[in-house]
This record gives sequence, structure tokens and C-alpha cells, in this order.
Amino acid sequence: MLSVAIVGGLHADARKAAVDRLLADVPGAVALHHDLATAVQGTVVRTIRNSDGPVSIGEAQLVNDCACCALREDLVPELERLAEDGTTQLAVVELWESVEPKAMAEVVAGAGLRLTGVITAVDPALVLPYLGNGDDLADAGLAAAATDQRTIADTFARQLEYAPVLAVVESEAADDEDRALLAQLHPTARQVPLGHGGLAGAALAGFDVEAAAAAQHPACALLPAEADECGVSTFVWTRRRPFHPERLYAALEDLTCAAARSRGRFWLADRPDTLLHWDAAGGALCVENAGPWLASLPDAAWEMVPPVRRAAAALDWHPEHGDCCQHLVFTSPGLDRDGLERVLESCLLTEAEYAAGRTAWKQLPPAFDTLLEV
Repeated sequence: MLSVAIVGGLHADARKAAVDRLLADVPGAVALHHDLATAVQGTVVRTIRNSDGPVSIGEAQLVNDCACCALREDLVPELERLAEDGTTQLAVVELWESVEPKAMAEVVAGAGLRLTGVITAVDPALVLPYLGNGDDLADAGLAAAATDQRTIADTFARQLEYAPVLAVVESEAADDEDRALLAQLHPTARQVPLGHGGLAGAALAGFDVEAAAAAQHPACALLPAEADECGVSTFVWTRRRPFHPERLYAALEDLTCAAARSRGRFWLADRPDTLLHWDAAGGALCVENAGPWLASLPDAAWEMVPPVRRAAAALDWHPEHGDCCQHLVFTSPGLDRDGLERVLESCLLTEAEYAAGRTAWKQLPPAFDTLLEV
């Protein structure tokens, strides 16, 4: 039965090296790559190759002016053809630079194909420069569609944090700080050095799409723990009191620029029933409504909540507030923990504001309406 492994990442040289390693180590393996750079001409170029070189080159027409849509429409039939042929043991889907592995993993699994691995290839020396790059993908010629508004930093962060396996190239330019940053950004990932073997086993180990999606959901994401090594720190800040919307909004620039990467969930006083997602990289912040806190739902609605979400809430349940909380994680070289803590604490409701209760909280100025596109 055909196994499918996805290899992605904005670090193109590292990604190609990882794919070449898999083709060399797994007999009967082929790699499929859709080059979206030609999308402006209305087509996407598909290349299938093995360890000896290209086997076939073809084109797929653009779908709805979206290169990623063309990739999805073309990828599954090609994989099904390889599965029916029976001679291919492993199909390596080498993603184009800005394509995120989550979307493609769900496409492959949704088609009933056997997805056995998701890998992001990384050059440790490039992690900080990419996380700090707030340029739009479009300006770098890497947008997957005319409407693509992602940045290099946030795209790289999602590529890195979704994959359970990181294929790490040996880089003379990388130092201990670079390696510590990589380890703290994704502490649960299995790092496989490209020159030491083991990547084939990781590509065939198996992959659970539902578990991977749950691990990224703001309500139950397995966020990094406190760490401090080689000049890189991870600061975890948790509180059980909501933010004052205006004070937090006024502090957003300072908080967003304080770390190379920050993420988590937070609680606004004027929206006490809404779980909000914090996602920052490259000096830019994305705030999203992630649905209701479980504490705000009637008991009957809990049956519709995935078990992993209920379990995550139960682990940190508060007798008064339930799962409502602040849980923000900041990771960066040279992190000013004390300064960050002072700013965050200053944004919480004061004792008097907190004591006024939820009815009063909801009357506070809705400073986040614009960010949340209400």
C-alpha cells in the first residue's frame, strides 16, 4: 500500500535536501512537487522524480485564480494513480515554499490515502531571520493566490509548529543560540539531523491528522514550557483575571515586538465568554475569535465539544472561572521577562474593576472590534 509523506518549509535548500535523502533511502520512492511560481501565467508545473531524476513533468491549470487550489485538485489524482500502479512504496509530497503542511495533510487524509509522515525541513541558522521577517509573501514572490495576505514570519511559524518531525540540516552558520531557539519553539518535535539517517523511519512512522489539528487549536494547544538556555528564553504567563481591552490594545505594539514568537489564548473583560487566539511573529500580531470558553456553554452543549478540548479544560479548571484564563507564551533570544511581565500585569483589570463584575466589564470600550472585524 502506498505511503504518503509531506515535506515542507520555506527553507528551500533544506527541504530539497530532506526530499533527496528520502528518495535515496527508501526503495521505490518518488517525489511530487508543484511549482506555484508559474501561477501568474495561469498554470502550475508538476514534477515527479525519483533518486535518478525527473520521471515526468506536467501542468495543472489554475483553479479560481488560486495556485494552492490547483495543487489540491491535481495532487490527489496523481497520488491515486501512483497507488493503483503498485510500484511506488513512498510518495513524498514536496510542498512549494509557502504552502502550509496542515492544509495538504488534511487534503491527503481526506482522500483516504495513507499519510505516514509530515516533516518540516529547517536550517537552524535561518530560524530567527525568518521569524523576524514581517514582509508579505506577495512582496517576496511567494504568495499562493492573489488574495494571500500572509507574511513570511507567520507562515514559517505555522510550518515549523505543525510538523511532529523537523529535518535539520547541518549548517556551519548555526550556533548554540540558533539550536536553542529551534528547540524552544517546538519542544515536542523529533529533530532528525539530515546527515545521520533516521528520516525514512520518521516519514513512515504514521500521522494523525485530527490529533495534529487539536494540537494547534488555541483552546488545547500544547504550548512550550518555561525555558532558558544559550541566551534564548521562553516565558509562560498565566493569570485568572481578564484584560482591560483599552489597556491591552495600547500595549499591543510593545508586546508583539518583545519576542521573536508569541502565542496562546487570552481573555478580554468586554468579551468574557469568548476565547481569543494570540499569534505573533515578525512584529505582527493576529488576533482571532476561537469560539466560546467551555465555561460559557450550557451543560448540554458539552457533548458537541471534542473530547480533547474537554480534557484540556478539565486539567486547568478554575472553580469560579472554569477554563477562562490568560495563557501566553513568549520565545526569543534576549527576552526581557521582567519587562514583559510588568506590561502584561498592567493590562489586567484592577481590583476595583474586577470586583464590579461581568455586567460592568461588558460596558468597557470594545477596543478590539477592528482587529476582530466585528
